[in-house]
Amino acid sequence: MSAISKATAGNESHLSNVWFNVTPLEVIHGSGCWVTSVGGEEYLDFAAGIAVNSTGHAHPAVAAAIADQAKRFIHAQVNVFRHDLLEPLATKLAELAPGRIDTFFFANSGAEITEAAVKLAKQATKRPHIIVFGGSFHGRTHMTMAMTTSKTGYRAGYAPLPSGVFVAPFPDPLANDQAAEVAKALQGLDHILKSLTSPEETAAMILEPVLGEGGYMQAPAAFIAGLAQRCRQHGILFIADEVQSGFGRTGKMFAVDHYGFEPDIICMAKGIASGFPFSALGTRRELDDKWPKGSHGGTYGGNAMGCAAALATIDILTAPGFMDNVNARGEQLRHGLRELQAEYSTITQVRGPGLMVGTEFDDPARVSAIIKHCLEEGHLILMNAGTYGKCVRWMPPLVVNEREIDLALAAFGAALKATA
Repeated sequence: MSAISKATAGNESHLSNVWFNVTPLEVIHGSGCWVTSVGGEEYLDFAAGIAVNSTGHAHPAVAAAIADQAKRFIHAQVNVFRHDLLEPLATKLAELAPGRIDTFFFANSGAEITEAAVKLAKQATKRPHIIVFGGSFHGRTHMTMAMTTSKTGYRAGYAPLPSGVFVAPFPDPLANDQAAEVAKALQGLDHILKSLTSPEETAAMILEPVLGEGGYMQAPAAFIAGLAQRCRQHGILFIADEVQSGFGRTGKMFAVDHYGFEPDIICMAKGIASGFPFSALGTRRELDDKWPKGSHGGTYGGNAMGCAAALATIDILTAPGFMDNVNARGEQLRHGLRELQAEYSTITQVRGPGLMVGTEFDDPARVSAIIKHCLEEGHLILMNAGTYGKCVRWMPPLVVNEREIDLALAAFGAALKATA
C-alpha cells in the first residue's frame, strides 16, 4: 500500500492522540481574529493559539517578515555564527523590558525559557531550590512539570519529578478580605522558608503575575511587594513568568509594568512572535555573566525567522494607539461580561487586565456547556482555565475590534441563556 493510500484509508490518522482537543475543527485559513474551516465556515477565535496570536492570524507584516527572512536564512545556528537580527532584537527587547534588564537568551517555547531561567538562577546563586506558587503553570518538561501546580493532569503518570521545588500559596481572588488573604499567603511563604527550604538554599521564586492555566488570576500589588521584599532581604532571585501575560496581553507590554516592578529574570514567549515558535529570557548583564559559557544552549534558539517575526510583532504592538485599543477592548469586554453577571448569578467574578480576562462560574459543568454552545451555535472559540475548570478565559488576538467583541458577547449571552 502506498504512503498516500495508507494515510487516507478509512480516514485513518497517523497523528498522536496525546493532544487534547478544544474543538473538532480542521482549519485551512486564518485572518485577524477569524479562522476558516475546511467546510468554509468562519469562527471567531478567542483562544488565539492559547494567547499566542497577538497580532491575529497571518498578519501581513509578520508574514512578509518571515517570508523575506526565509529567502536569506531559514536556520543560522547561533553557536556557529551570528546572524544580523540577533542584536537588533535584543536591543529592542532591552528598550521594552522593565528596569535594568538588558541581556537576552533566545529559545523556542515557554517551557524551554522557564527551565532556562531556573538554570540561570541556580548558577548565579549557587543554591539548589525553587519556590513556585499555587495555581502555577510553567511548562511540560520534567522540571517545569515539577513547577506546575494548576492541575494534576499536567503531572500525572510522570513521577518522580525533579526535587527541590516548593509550593507557596497564591492569594484567592474570591476572598472577601483581600488584604487578609494577601497576609495569609505571605505568612504561608514565610512558613516554607522556615520549615522546608531556607533562604540560604533558595535560588529563586518564580511567579506568573497573572496566572494563566491557574484561572486568569492577577496577583495583588501587595502580594508582589511582599515577595519582592523577601527576595531582596534574602538574596533570592525573582523570576517573572510572562510567557502568557507578556507582549501587550494585559494592556501593558509586560504584566509587571502594572506594578512598577523590576524582576531579576523575565520569561517571554507566546505573543512575542505572533505564533512563530520563539521565546526569550531577559536579565541583567551582571547575572548573565554568572552563567558559564556553554552551560546552556539549544539548536534552534535565536533562529533567524523567529527573530524576524518577533521584530515585526514588536513594531505592530508598539505602533501609536495599538495599546489604547487593547485597553479599550478589554474594558468593553469586562463591561459586557459584568452586565451579563448582573443577569446570571452563576457568574461569580469577572476579572483580569487588558485582554487577559477571566469569567468565573460556580459550576464547571456549566462552563463546559457554555463553551460548547458558543462553538456550535455562536461560532465562537473559547477555552476554560483554573484547577476546577470553572473559569472561561478570554484571550482574543490583540487586534480585535469593537464589533468582534460585541459578536463574542452576543454569542456568550446566548449560551448563558440556553444553558440556564
